Amino acid sequence: SGINAEYGVVEYVKNQGIPQTSYSDMMEAMPSTDVLYVTRIQKERFPSPEDYEKVKDSYLITPETLIKAKPGMVVMHPLPRINEISVEIDADPRAAYFRQAANGVYVRMALLAMLLGKC
Repeated sequence: SGINAEYGVVEYVKNQGIPQTSYSDMMEAMPSTDVLYVTRIQKERFPSPEDYEKVKDSYLITPETLIKAKPGMVVMHPLPRINEISVEIDADPRAAYFRQAANGVYVRMALLAMLLGKC
């Protein structure tokens, strides 16, 4: 078995009228994906270590993963990563996670400035 979105999330998106598609194989989704948002599989969310071990390496992003992806697709990740995105992807122009992290710093700086009345 794989990992699925929680039923409440799926229903919320459906109720908003947003189209969604569920895939059992990540590679099926690659040709039509505009943004691939990757996070680590969180061990602490599994009921047992055995359940985690079954899926922990199921969604690794490698150069082979991106072969069928759109040239303009964006790969995002909140960082730090463990092993879910190969370091070989870092040089791919679709890798946006370092820009994402840098922009996050500027957003937090602006929020702090606003809270402190500096702007």
